[in-house]
Amino acid sequence: MRHRPVLHISNLCISREGTQILRGINWQVDPGQHWVLLGANGSGKTSLLAALTGYFMPSSGDMELLGHRFGASDWRQLRTRIGIVSSSIRQLMAESEPALDTVASGRYAMIDFWGRPSRADQDAARRLLRAVHCSHLEERPWAVLSQGERQRILIARALMAKPKLLILDEPCAGLDPVAREQFLDFVQHLATSRGSPALILVTHHVEEIMPAFTHALLLRHGQILGAGTMVSQLTASKLSQLFDGKVSLRHSNGRWTMGVKPSTVKCRVI
Repeated sequence: MRHRPVLHISNLCISREGTQILRGINWQVDPGQHWVLLGANGSGKTSLLAALTGYFMPSSGDMELLGHRFGASDWRQLRTRIGIVSSSIRQLMAESEPALDTVASGRYAMIDFWGRPSRADQDAARRLLRAVHCSHLEERPWAVLSQGERQRILIARALMAKPKLLILDEPCAGLDPVAREQFLDFVQHLATSRGSPALILVTHHVEEIMPAFTHALLLRHGQILGAGTMVSQLTASKLSQLFDGKVSLRHSNGRWTMGVKPSTVKCRVI
């Protein structure tokens, strides 16, 4: 039996005030796949995410998410079935809100949760706090959580609604090297857990790609440079095109490392 794609995009284009932001985007995410969305600043990654979550209206093309077609379904309702962890959400959290309430608010896709979660929601939130190794933070306010703790709490919050798709939008921004590796280890565990949602990791850094990620979408100047399996897309040649510079690439023990080769253009010292 063939499973329906988690996400299917066909010839998606977005234009605003005469500027074409995205053009000709074709992309499909199937169940069991975990994708990395890789691109330089200004490549269109943020606009593509905004379109997926219904905050940016496409100019043309078709988009189907979890079996629902854009324009024929209530995208506001569909949003509750998509988990997202991003710096924009992190900045909106109420500083006095305890971690338990933050996680519970994910059930309703609400920020700055008003009132008290139900007993059932509290129990579910506690299970998720245990799953992200943050049970000890249950009563701790947002203001005094570390960046790494906040990211784990936001993942627990995103999982509260049992999403079929979880988007991690540059989740390592602001983390120190040790906290970053601890967080990435957690992402690896989540991705390989039974019943894991499909993951989309948005990043600039190949070093953040864990072995569990199966596919990569390379976005350059609003167009797809490449899409497919990790090994077919992560090459020094393609990444040099992607970032407009000469790069080297190494793959060892399931992790990637990218280096930028010195420019051949000589700087003139005055």
